[in-house]
Amino acid sequence: MKFFFAIFWIIAAGTIVGPTQAQVNVTQQHDDISRDGVYIDSAFTRTAAANLRRDLNFNGTILGSVYAQPLYVENGPGGAAMVIVATETNRVYALNANTGRVIWQRSVGTPVTSGLPCGNINPLGITGTPVVDLVSRSLFFDAMVAGATIKHLIFSLNVDTGATRSGWPVDVNAKARYNGLTFTSSVQNQRGALGFLNGVVYVPYSGHLGDCGNYHGWVVGVPISNPSNLTAWATTARGGGIWGHGGVASDGANMFAVTGNTFETGGQWGGGEAVIRLRPGPVFSGNSTDYWAPTNWLALDNQDKDLGGCGPVLITVNGATPSQLVLALGKDGKAYLLNRSNLGGITAPVASAQVATSVRGQAAATYRTRQGTYFVFRATSGAISAYRITGTNPPAIVPAWNVSQNGQGSPWVTTTNGTDNAIVWAANSGDGGDQRLHGFNGDTGAVVYAGGGPNELMNRTSRYNTGIVARGRTYFAGTNKVYAFALP
Repeated sequence: MKFFFAIFWIIAAGTIVGPTQAQVNVTQQHDDISRDGVYIDSAFTRTAAANLRRDLNFNGTILGSVYAQPLYVENGPGGAAMVIVATETNRVYALNANTGRVIWQRSVGTPVTSGLPCGNINPLGITGTPVVDLVSRSLFFDAMVAGATIKHLIFSLNVDTGATRSGWPVDVNAKARYNGLTFTSSVQNQRGALGFLNGVVYVPYSGHLGDCGNYHGWVVGVPISNPSNLTAWATTARGGGIWGHGGVASDGANMFAVTGNTFETGGQWGGGEAVIRLRPGPVFSGNSTDYWAPTNWLALDNQDKDLGGCGPVLITVNGATPSQLVLALGKDGKAYLLNRSNLGGITAPVASAQVATSVRGQAAATYRTRQGTYFVFRATSGAISAYRITGTNPPAIVPAWNVSQNGQGSPWVTTTNGTDNAIVWAANSGDGGDQRLHGFNGDTGAVVYAGGGPNELMNRTSRYNTGIVARGRTYFAGTNKVYAFALP
């Protein structure tokens, strides 16, 4: 939902009635399936944002660590707005957005604590950011569930009650097949955000930390009207996981994914180190218009330099040729811009630049101000960097600003009207971070919000995670706690 605090004036018999507020919903990763990460809220001026404070009356108590971005849904039970959070304990919570008290909670199975060949999340339950379909009032997510056979199960819950929808969950082990490959849950992990487009839920998969087992990069599509009729695509080579927090993205017609390094290819490209465009289903044409890999993809494989250090971000740059772009950021520290209507196969990108030493696990954001179009990301070093994309033929990547930070939280952006008062937000989350929110001027990188005082300190936040904005507040989830920060 891109319009917060929208004002409508009704003029009748010379009387102005208002203002009223449009409905606000954050139903997916970075608030848009393009993954731009921009929240428009007229209350978030830079002056006001400097005085952001944690709402100590917001309870927010949950159980488990959280890697998934929170969601926000208005008009829940009794008209209450809800913050929805999924945890690694396989619990899903709907919290009152004002008080933080539990409206409903559901446990969807025992998380996995043993029996995996490698990995770094324990317990392992729900990791990727869920998605909500407001039309059906349904919440979708993947959960790793323990049992005699470890399984990935794709759930659909009623967003207002938490009840499991009929026909769900979907057993990915039993259903996902592609080109002779069978999905095996024990070697696959679901890290990236889910997508929803035209009645189909898209779920991306990677491996576990350590690249163990015969895992592949998978995208599974589940039509919500017939969940048993699952469609899947996978990399033909071993590996090629879809690792980035941003998951899959879409231009409204097709899905995009970015894959990582593959193994034992014999020099034959097999879907790794690539930007992949998937037709609805998902269906992969195999045509060069629908994939891109750098000419040095094999060297990246051999060095474990995943192209997919970040989920794809779709960017439109007015005046550029081409203007419809997709951004990929790799563990090689390079940013790549591609023509998203014709990716081009194994070839040079539209533009590229060395922007960091490495980028890993992230969800980047993009925004527009009166000074141009930017993308912003967190490097593996912890630095937050913004680059401007020029409106030229071809577009170029130009440094804008860089701020030394610690932590690994993915950025999000607020503006008051789509271009003005741009603030880049990020949490210094994960090991080594100061566990605080920070805000920076989107044009210059100057500090807008320095993290607050003792009350604004968070506890045990997970790396790569990102926050949301709704109704003059920003929400961020940590271990056993959801935090709400309010403007004065």
